Amino acid sequence: MPQKTLKYLTRILLASCLLIGAEVVSARTPNPERGKQVFYASGGCGCHTDQPNGGQSMAGGRGIKTPFGIFYGSNITPHPEAGIGRWSDEDFVRAMTLGEAPDGSHYFPVFPYTSFRLMTKTDLLHLKDYLFSLPASPKVNREHEVPFPFNLRPPLFFWKLMFLEKGSFEKDPSKSELWNRGAYLSNALAHCGECHTPRNLLGGLKASMHYAGSREGPEGELAPNITPDQETGIGAWSKQDLQWLLETGMKPDADNVQGLMAEAIDEGYSHLPPEDLKAMAEYLASLPPIKNRVIAENQDSEQDW
Repeated sequence: MPQKTLKYLTRILLASCLLIGAEVVSARTPNPERGKQVFYASGGCGCHTDQPNGGQSMAGGRGIKTPFGIFYGSNITPHPEAGIGRWSDEDFVRAMTLGEAPDGSHYFPVFPYTSFRLMTKTDLLHLKDYLFSLPASPKVNREHEVPFPFNLRPPLFFWKLMFLEKGSFEKDPSKSELWNRGAYLSNALAHCGECHTPRNLLGGLKASMHYAGSREGPEGELAPNITPDQETGIGAWSKQDLQWLLETGMKPDADNVQGLMAEAIDEGYSHLPPEDLKAMAEYLASLPPIKNRVIAENQDSEQDW
């Protein structure tokens, strides 16, 4: 091959590599501002902040009491060793949608990847952008206090086969854009069902009781029935009542919500645009009513709206 031709081909190859490299670099522009809205829609990720003890935002350490033991929220700040600072985009997406750590181990389903798997990849990556914009914390993750056999991770492979569905959110073409937006926000980002749907003996959500309330919510709190059942749910509420609750934490009777729901509203939902709150109210009001009064095991308390 003539030397002149070889030089020409070399230049073309180098130019192509530069173009490909530029394409990779510019393929995704970080958007932490949009990610902040995703963060708010998720309720502010309160499980990852030890708020009761004045912990740094997203630095982990908060204990979440469940029927299976106490799980401690992990450090999701961008610290390279203690947090998720070395995670790639793909690492983050796999964690959020498949419940897998970068080393391939399984996350316990107290991490609601069963709901987050519905999120669009764009929203997932924007959330990562926001988390990576936060101050890094060197706080080391605390070991969970979970007894045998629930502390074993390999069996989670089979748990996922039974309870982790695949795929992201799909719009219902028979419903309005507002309804679909509300369904996406409620089921994916806000992961309402993780607290407001009862679980079976293996910790899987009972699909037939979707949003019907649970007496075994996080930290032992009662999670009320949020289906529009007239007696035990929110059937007597208007859509405006629902929107007002998500914005302010106030119920129609002027009482206010407490506990984790109050945190989710203060740190998350109250920062959403009115149209998103309206969409969530539209969706929740459309759910099939399920009669289910949420009563504590000791019968000393109950949680109706």
